[in-house]
Amino acid sequence: MTSFSAKPSSVAMQIRAALKNGGSTDHAAGVQWFFKEEIKSHGWYTADLRRAMRRVRREILREHDFDFLVKVADQVFSGTVLEEKIAAVFLLEQAGGQCDDRQFHLFETWLDRLGSWADHDALVHDLIAPMIATQPRRAQAAFRWAKSKDRWHRRAACVALIRGTRAKMFFPEIVKLSNLLLTDEDDMVRKGLAWLLRETAKFDAKRTVPYLMKIRGRAPRLVLRTACETLPASDKKKILASA
Repeated sequence: MTSFSAKPSSVAMQIRAALKNGGSTDHAAGVQWFFKEEIKSHGWYTADLRRAMRRVRREILREHDFDFLVKVADQVFSGTVLEEKIAAVFLLEQAGGQCDDRQFHLFETWLDRLGSWADHDALVHDLIAPMIATQPRRAQAAFRWAKSKDRWHRRAACVALIRGTRAKMFFPEIVKLSNLLLTDEDDMVRKGLAWLLRETAKFDAKRTVPYLMKIRGRAPRLVLRTACETLPASDKKKILASA
């Protein structure tokens, strides 16, 4: 790609065509193994896709402003192929400092377009979570998502706080959120909560261990076991003893 149309939709079409032509058929056939859901894939390896989208981002920004780039990403994320959604995230990756509340609300709407844990985690962990860590008031969105009937919104409620918890932020919010989702029976939501509690325990064990002791009688085994992964053996044994 060397020149882009003035229309974001046209640029998105160019990107989709490049993704379709640049993947690996053999790798695409193996991608489904990682998912329970049926996945459409062009067979790109993650590192190759990231490098390609970084080049595309540079080319777009030579001719257009950041808002144009966001509009292109919005168009690309509307696609049905796994690499299209991941590519949209890579176009904006590490651009959190340029994003404001308009983009945050836009990315919220992307939650309705998710189809797998891979595009979910790319969006939430790589775009939404850094924006919440930068502006903590945005963490309240997680409680709206936690009440959704959609599994990906409820998983997002957990994953969106991971960047913050690594900086020892949001402990009261994490406790409240965990209490809301402990009885959730969806496997993807449970794994998201387990991931959040593991990171919280890793970076703030002093407060997390007492909380895990408190919930060990009602938390799913998967959640507790994962939450304890980085803790000392003595704490792990104590938490899991009667779980």
